[in-house]
Amino acid sequence: MGLGATLYRFEIALSDTDRGVYESLELRVARHPSESGPFLIVRVLAYCLEHAEGIAFSKGGISDTDEPALSIHDLTGLRRAWIEVGAPSAERLHKASKSCPRVALYTDRTIELLRTPLSGERIHRGNEILVTSFPQPFLRALEAKLERTARWDVSVSDGHMYVTVSGESFDCPIERVPLLET
Repeated sequence: MGLGATLYRFEIALSDTDRGVYESLELRVARHPSESGPFLIVRVLAYCLEHAEGIAFSKGGISDTDEPALSIHDLTGLRRAWIEVGAPSAERLHKASKSCPRVALYTDRTIELLRTPLSGERIHRGNEILVTSFPQPFLRALEAKLERTARWDVSVSDGHMYVTVSGESFDCPIERVPLLET
């Protein structure tokens, strides 16, 4: 019998001055046994950076091969944004871009590492898929503070993210670049 998911609870005070989003978030995030700490953190940070009405984690978690890590649906139930985490295949990104008006990708890898296996592959509107890559040292520092019940202050200002956990602050730039160069 396989191991079950571990539930993490995040209380996040989100202040995104770049988008005018100020929210108190209470997230319950299931961590799959095969999911690394940095991957979980990227999912949570992607939720913060994409926070809008209708945002939700995939019901099947990271093991759901037909759904994105996060989606934003409008009031009619139509998916308006497909948000991937990690290093999805070209086929998956192609499918996402054909089925949804906006696709975003959040990762712990450099853009060069993402582009290499995708070179020569067909990805619909690949130059419109924006990638946000979090630096490894930033993620490792947050992972060292990761607890099953966490309180974070997440601030975004002038293209920079600040995360405060247990009185310690960590920061990184937020740079969004196209997945494929034109």
